[in-house]
Amino acid sequence: MTKLASRTAPVVTRACTLAALLLAGGGARAADRDGLAWTFGGFGTAGVTYSDNRHADFSSSVLKATGAGYTDAWSAHVDSRLGAQLGVTVNKQWSGVVQVIAEQRLDQSYRPIVEWANVKYQATPDLSLRLGRIGLPIFLAADYRKIGYAYPWARTPVEVYGAIPISNSDGVDVSYRWRAGDVKFVSQAFAGGTTLQLLDDNSVKARKLTGVSTTAEHGALSGRISAFSSEVTINLAGYLFDGLRQFGPRGEDLARQYEVERKRFNALTVGATYDPGNWFVMGEIGRFTTHSFFGKSVTVYSSAGYRFGAFTPYIAFAGAKAKSPTRDPGLPLDGLPPQLAVPAGQLNEGLNYLLKSVPVQNTVSAGMRWDVRHNIALKLQYDRVRPGQHSRGTLFNVQPGFGVHPRVNLASAVLDFVF
Repeated sequence: MTKLASRTAPVVTRACTLAALLLAGGGARAADRDGLAWTFGGFGTAGVTYSDNRHADFSSSVLKATGAGYTDAWSAHVDSRLGAQLGVTVNKQWSGVVQVIAEQRLDQSYRPIVEWANVKYQATPDLSLRLGRIGLPIFLAADYRKIGYAYPWARTPVEVYGAIPISNSDGVDVSYRWRAGDVKFVSQAFAGGTTLQLLDDNSVKARKLTGVSTTAEHGALSGRISAFSSEVTINLAGYLFDGLRQFGPRGEDLARQYEVERKRFNALTVGATYDPGNWFVMGEIGRFTTHSFFGKSVTVYSSAGYRFGAFTPYIAFAGAKAKSPTRDPGLPLDGLPPQLAVPAGQLNEGLNYLLKSVPVQNTVSAGMRWDVRHNIALKLQYDRVRPGQHSRGTLFNVQPGFGVHPRVNLASAVLDFVF
């Protein structure tokens, strides 16, 4: 692959350059007899993570089956992935791209999934239209969210990026580039939907997904603001909500309040980074709202680092705070006969377990990035994760003994590369 940038170049510049190359298909290029230009490139992460908490698993996404901690103290599944991208350019107006990624899934397999598959029409030098499977333009790292080499840390902050684990949609988007003085802007409007298959015929369906996003760049300062809304259905825990409905009006109200059946999900994210060359500082904040057991939450992270040649030490803080209750008294048990009080109590426990999905957590991180070569980076990172009371934070596979105020110490080593 063509050298992306010098080791002392800004992180954002490297990331944007890398994203542009991969959007074009990478470094390997060929043309056929009809004049089509084909490109191919790839990226990957080989990582291992250790957790000292054996009562829950930590991973970079809730869409993975296992992690470090309960399943195994050491896990290679937290960050490891491999991706490839094929692009084709027909002429100045028409092009297409397909990106395929293999990482652990909920069934513990590494079966590849199609992350992107779209056709682009460049109507004017500043106006373009895409149709197909498109990456959601949410968060600063939206264009390179799966490309570990493009960001300084071992992984994107899970408190923020884990709030929207879905990273693409099937639909259309329109992008327009414009300027205001010395500030460059790119505005996007998108619409579509997606279906994510879980386990045992369960799924997440996002319909009527619409949103807007604008990025701005002025010298070493860049930022992004995004907002989107979608109608979400998740056919999980149907037995719980059906059981609640058997207990009259109160149960009906609880089921209607917490089940995820065509519930509107709204998100607003704002992020900025300043990178003059030798150092960087960046941060993002997001607000997520849904009228279901996922509730309302605010997430934030900030990070800074300094470059000493090929080495970049960095620190980061990330947090997630619930803006809705993480516990509910549920069905009233007083006055119920024993044969009804027992199942009602079990339903209440099940409901409160779901409410623990609302993340309350903060993480302090420190790490070192070493740019071994122009396309290879080794990162060592330590994280101290502290889920809040009545929340499991971003952890999963929670076991008895997890505790009210658990602490998790993580140590990670990842090798990121592009080709």
